[in-house]
Amino acid sequence: MNQNVLFLPILSDNEDKSSILKNRLRKNYRHLRKWAKKASTDCFRIYDRDIKEYPLAIDFYAGRFCVQYFSSDREEDEASLLFQEEVNDCICSLFSVDPKLIYWRSRIRRRKVEQYEKKGDKREFFTVIEHFVKFKANLNDYLDTGLFLDHRKTRQLVAAISKGKSVLNLFAYTCSFSVHAAVKGAVFTKSVDLSNTYTNWGRENLLLNSLDPKKNVVERADCMKFLEREVKSGEKYDIIVIDPPTISRSKKMEEMFDVQKDYVFLLKHALKLLEEGGVIFFSTNSKRFQFDKSLFSECIIEDISYKTAPEDNFKKKIHQCWTVRRLKSS
Repeated sequence: MNQNVLFLPILSDNEDKSSILKNRLRKNYRHLRKWAKKASTDCFRIYDRDIKEYPLAIDFYAGRFCVQYFSSDREEDEASLLFQEEVNDCICSLFSVDPKLIYWRSRIRRRKVEQYEKKGDKREFFTVIEHFVKFKANLNDYLDTGLFLDHRKTRQLVAAISKGKSVLNLFAYTCSFSVHAAVKGAVFTKSVDLSNTYTNWGRENLLLNSLDPKKNVVERADCMKFLEREVKSGEKYDIIVIDPPTISRSKKMEEMFDVQKDYVFLLKHALKLLEEGGVIFFSTNSKRFQFDKSLFSECIIEDISYKTAPEDNFKKKIHQCWTVRRLKSS
């Protein structure tokens, strides 16, 4: 398989209707494949707990499949072998794929401070394409894959206004916002994340798209401390992206990060870095998060969550997202 070419296979199951899961996968994929072909994208979700008996999320990544099992039982967090075989058979039958390209993982309700730990060290990286832009993905070594699919449209919104602009990407993970912005003509991007693994991964994503590292800086730092230093430096940015974890306690951090507690600090400092007429994109996956707009009376805040729901969104509320702009001075 050429990993630099869009990979969207045609289904080959001869319309077998014997499985309700297979029927749903067939329906979902056929619908999404039409969109994906036009959008030059080969990584998207094809199933998300549509059927009660199959508590799964299944993501398609250029011919590979990430199957997440959502356990309701803390004592039995793994799907049974019989259940896994049934699901694998459905996927293999539909897509004519080797079972070795189906990657299972369990999603259980994690403790508030539990991290996205490393799971393995096989380094099975491969290339996926999202709106003509290439990214490295890994379905084996980490809990997450290297690309958060739910923010595909958010990345497009940022990229669409990035030409000729400077972009700051906080909690950058593998730098996908920065890559899209740079491809669309951003004159400078800076991506900040505390993880060595993800900052290195981000640099590789930038190089994969032939982007100049001098104009697309990746910095390993605690975003809270970075903001304090950057404000003192007098640096300014046209676009700032803030997509933090809900809760995080890294060994490299002095205090636990809590988006509900710390978002005011993040936005107040980010506003000091914002150029006149600039915009902040702030998002969270926390379902309980409450944005107190009264704390930002000097700003225009717009809820754009509905604009950022991706094409493969099977849920009404996958994340929350806002734009924050400073009121124009009279």
